[in-house]
Amino acid sequence: MRILVVGAGATGGYFGGRLAAAGRDVTFLVREARAAQLHKDGLVIRSPHAGDLTLRDPQTVTREALESQGAQPFDVVLLSCKAYDLDNAIDSFAAAVGPHTVILPLLNGMRHLDVLQARFGTQAVLGGVCLIASTLNDKREIVHLNDAQAITFGELGNGVSPRVEAIAGAFGNAGFNVKASAHILQEMWEKWVFLATLAGSTCLFRAPVGVIVATPDGSATVERLFAECRAVAAEHGHAVRDSFLERSRAMLFATGSTLTASMLRDVQNGARIEADHILGDLIRRGGAAQRASSELSVLRIVYSQLKAYEAQRAEAA
Repeated sequence: MRILVVGAGATGGYFGGRLAAAGRDVTFLVREARAAQLHKDGLVIRSPHAGDLTLRDPQTVTREALESQGAQPFDVVLLSCKAYDLDNAIDSFAAAVGPHTVILPLLNGMRHLDVLQARFGTQAVLGGVCLIASTLNDKREIVHLNDAQAITFGELGNGVSPRVEAIAGAFGNAGFNVKASAHILQEMWEKWVFLATLAGSTCLFRAPVGVIVATPDGSATVERLFAECRAVAAEHGHAVRDSFLERSRAMLFATGSTLTASMLRDVQNGARIEADHILGDLIRRGGAAQRASSELSVLRIVYSQLKAYEAQRAEAA
């Protein structure tokens, strides 16, 4: 199975690197500068939890090479770009997609599914979520920040198909957890609800979970935001499960927790953020759930704050 990993950043580089180290046929689609660095220094993963890895001279390809060489289509395209880079990413790997190519996106939210299906067709796209905290250091090494490292994926129409089973087999025993899900949309909605709550609350308070819940109205604010996000999911036929509620509450209301969302770290670093994809699109899909209350929702307050950040960042550029 030929696997094209779009980019070699903190997420794609981590999972792609583990797959390549396990002997899978992996090619990284990167820009020329990143390709040169990878060929010089290798793809380096620093992980105190899963072990360090240096992948010497990994297989790479550039967009220009894909388009000029008329490359044979890949079997799987693993896509983990930021939402604001989605259109550019699609253009970069389009030449690698054939009639039987499966695109496995690991982006948050739902909008990317609409975009990918419009470009490549409904049958070409799977649903997927990943669980990992990782970043790139100043040497462009991938730094794994905690012990989570998992990919869950499946057919958007539910059920576990032969192609999903085949991909799960190819991804298995590569040093991270793999799950073929018969209900991937449910899992995607639940992750979206959790992430929107975590990102929204930590960005609103500019603080980690433990600090927020220690403030006079912190827990109540997070609870209201969590309820609003859950209501949108329920309106779309994906009411969250009890097991999800239990896990999420343990993280969102943990006393002393240092947990923050990566979006807060991006704000603190003055970087681009996925406000529209994670929060704005949730509001747009809210319908009756967002109109039910006469009060201004916490979700809308958080989104407005983040749009103000984006406006100020654009002015300073």
